[in-house]
Amino acid sequence: MPCLVVKVSMGVGVMTAVALPDTDPADKAPSAARVSQRDARLRRMVDAHLDFIGRVLRNAGTPAAEIDDAVQRTFIAAAQRLDDVRPGAEKSFLLQTALNVAAHARRSAARRREVPAAEPPEVVDAATPEQLTSQKRARQMLDQVLDQMEPDLRTVFVLYEFEEMSMVEIAGVIGIPQGTVASRLRRARADFRERVRALELVTTSEVRR
Repeated sequence: MPCLVVKVSMGVGVMTAVALPDTDPADKAPSAARVSQRDARLRRMVDAHLDFIGRVLRNAGTPAAEIDDAVQRTFIAAAQRLDDVRPGAEKSFLLQTALNVAAHARRSAARRREVPAAEPPEVVDAATPEQLTSQKRARQMLDQVLDQMEPDLRTVFVLYEFEEMSMVEIAGVIGIPQGTVASRLRRARADFRERVRALELVTTSEVRR
């Protein structure tokens, strides 16, 4: 299948290529003008939202080694459904897609935990084995809690707590009233605390056995 390859930067001195389909599977013979317009729109989406999507994926629990692949999967999904994305709603669509990709990555990582991946620890300077173990457990607990939360609550929680977006910004990205954002955030925080407490009780019970 023909594709549009866009070179994008994922960090200082790091480049990655996002291969994006340049035709809709339902279109048998798209016009050259339409293909050009689609390509241009995809490039604008990548340029405008690449860093944001990378951060969302990372903060939503995507393993560090899989961030680049997850970014590519997010934009490929956008390319395949580009005609369904309303103009002006690109960021919202990419956000929802990235959260779904991150959820899949978390579940895949959970299935691999019995065979630890060769990933460098997040903090290595002067870290003791006990500290590294604590960090790993905290990351696993966060991933598990996020995976259990309702998608609507998780979206607001991740954007506010990790992306540090304001309620006004979140309302604009998701396309819901600011009051709804505030309500979901309250519920998300309560849900998060309850799930963390439940996991801590389970962990404590297992340690005492």
